[in-house]
Amino acid sequence: MLMYIALFMIIVLLFKDCQIEIRYFHNDLLFKYDPAVNFRRIFNNLIVTAILAWLLLLVYQLIFKETKVRKKVFLMLVLGLILVSATFANGQQEARLSESGLPVVKIGWAPPTITGVYQTATNFMEMAVEDAKAHGIDIELITRVGSAHKNVTDQVSVIENLIQSEVDVIILSPSDVAAIIPALKQVNKAGIPLIVVNLLKPIEGVEVDTFIGFDNQVCAAVSGYAMLDALGGPGVLGAGEKVNISDKDYLDLAWWEDIYKDVDKNSISGKIALVGGVPGSFYDIERMNGFHSVVDNYPNIDIKSSLNADWQRQPAVAAGENILQANQELDAIWASCAEMGIGVSIAVKNMGRDDVLVLTNDGTPESVDLIRKGNILAETWHGFPEWGWYGVEFGTRLALNLEAPAVFDIRPRTEYKVNADMFYPEPYLSDIDWKSIIDEYKAGR
Repeated sequence: MLMYIALFMIIVLLFKDCQIEIRYFHNDLLFKYDPAVNFRRIFNNLIVTAILAWLLLLVYQLIFKETKVRKKVFLMLVLGLILVSATFANGQQEARLSESGLPVVKIGWAPPTITGVYQTATNFMEMAVEDAKAHGIDIELITRVGSAHKNVTDQVSVIENLIQSEVDVIILSPSDVAAIIPALKQVNKAGIPLIVVNLLKPIEGVEVDTFIGFDNQVCAAVSGYAMLDALGGPGVLGAGEKVNISDKDYLDLAWWEDIYKDVDKNSISGKIALVGGVPGSFYDIERMNGFHSVVDNYPNIDIKSSLNADWQRQPAVAAGENILQANQELDAIWASCAEMGIGVSIAVKNMGRDDVLVLTNDGTPESVDLIRKGNILAETWHGFPEWGWYGVEFGTRLALNLEAPAVFDIRPRTEYKVNADMFYPEPYLSDIDWKSIIDEYKAGR
């Protein structure tokens, strides 16, 4: 008997990656085993069944071993237990099937906070979930956040919670890359696909299935060139030589580098200040390095002050006011994220210093609206709608064991008054081909 049970378990293991369907002649589903839905639960139930069968076998050996008829009855009882267990497990997984027949996908989303840019990304994730549902795919979006942007311990706890929740894929924006590497390794160990947004740089020792984002030095370099333009260099923002562009032009790093390749580096001058994020964090270091990689090549640009505001609006208001009070002659302030850029714009208004230009990074509905109003001169696009929209698409593909791109580059580019409508209220996002995902899944199972 134990040999038969062991053989049955081996067969289950051999077919653990196969999907089995039994249908009536009119194609209605009678039975379905799908490893993508919940193999672990089914296998666990079978283990329990095997243990129960072994215990019953001991009872048989002690009491009924002399009667062949009773032995047959006992074998039927064991087989019944196995079938009941499998049926029970199958009933559990059937409840998690979408209308299309695909398993329900559980996506864990772990941003550092749910305000500002992360709220924008979350909104577009929810839009993608609704779009998927309209096409017959059920997606459960589980959003977990910590208490503050710089609270790394909270984000580690969130990641561990999502692992315990057995989500099918995790999407996250690291609050600080180095500090959460141990938690990301736990995600890898659990076999959960991982999508990282907000950067493209590989994370040492961590297997990331898909990056959605941008190089943080590149995005800040774009802002550096926008600052040169604002101070009188060629471009589209300031009083310098105007460059003709079309609606199809991306004002990305390659575009700016081409414009400035022959510019006299002594021809641009100005007094500026900087507002950074959390001091010493990955993002703050990368963005500051990117900005300096451009403006430091122009000796007549004087950086009068550099303060930090922890990526938050109110601290940026205070930082902006301190900068303005200490510098009566100032041309512009660059803040390395939108929340801080908005805070600096408030400080400029509060202090009556409308002559000071504000430039920033990110791209949220609020910051783009302030560009339209003239409160912010320009901003570098970080693609938060893309994070959410394509994050759900790629997460669904990974959860269903389908291919997803290893890298999706947002291509940071300059937003300003003329092209603001390209970004909000309706950013361009290509339609997700949910039917193709359904067909690929069914063809490959």
